[in-house]
Amino acid sequence: MNYNTLILTQEEGVATLTLNRPDKLNAWNDELETETLQVLDKIRRDKKVRVLVITGAGRAFSSGADLSPGARTQKAARTTLSTWPGVVGVAYTLYNLDRPTIAAVNGIAAGAGFSVALACDIRIASEQARFSQIFVKRALVPDSGATYFLTKLVGTSKACELMFTGDFVSAADAERLGIVNKVVPHEELMNEAQALAKRIASGPPLTIELIKRAIYKSFSETDLARQMDFEMYLQRLAMATEDFKEGVTSFLEKREPKFEGK
Repeated sequence: MNYNTLILTQEEGVATLTLNRPDKLNAWNDELETETLQVLDKIRRDKKVRVLVITGAGRAFSSGADLSPGARTQKAARTTLSTWPGVVGVAYTLYNLDRPTIAAVNGIAAGAGFSVALACDIRIASEQARFSQIFVKRALVPDSGATYFLTKLVGTSKACELMFTGDFVSAADAERLGIVNKVVPHEELMNEAQALAKRIASGPPLTIELIKRAIYKSFSETDLARQMDFEMYLQRLAMATEDFKEGVTSFLEKREPKFEGK
């Protein structure tokens, strides 16, 4: 399927979604939001996709919501995983996707564009990347999950500072603060992101889905015993898979496992 605002490719279990409005710094308009939600729903139903990588065309990851005249011409679609339309729904759907997600941040990530990167499980940044909770400079409240995601990564005080000021953060400072996992030379960004994605994609997909569930459930769990109970519940599910048997067999046979997602 062809898209007007996106480029979607797939290789070795990795889907790569490129936001493709470079002349607008990949700002979110109705069409980009709707097409992204359609793609995420497609990926959710395609078990051949084991990892999703998101990046931007041109010099930006995404500059945030498109505030130019005519950017909002239709009611953006909703996804089956979210009751919210538009970029808010994109962020929520990414967070709830049962596949690992990697944001390859190639340039500016501001406003809702920053939120979308935060909604991904892992972030790798080009040395040219910059980040801003720019909402306050437009007299807006951070949205698309920004107050949730960023506060958990950097703590309350730093999140307040970044959101109250809207200051830009360099890639190096974003790594220091724990906003991104790794900063790499700009020309190596996609190679690094794809290499990590393929490593994850070679693992047992059902087990990785369960791991993701356990990690994010811990955000709302205050009791260690309940979290441990949930871990053991997921562990029983994992041990019932064919991939678990393959993992044990390959260990005993001293070879690399071949996980089939069964």
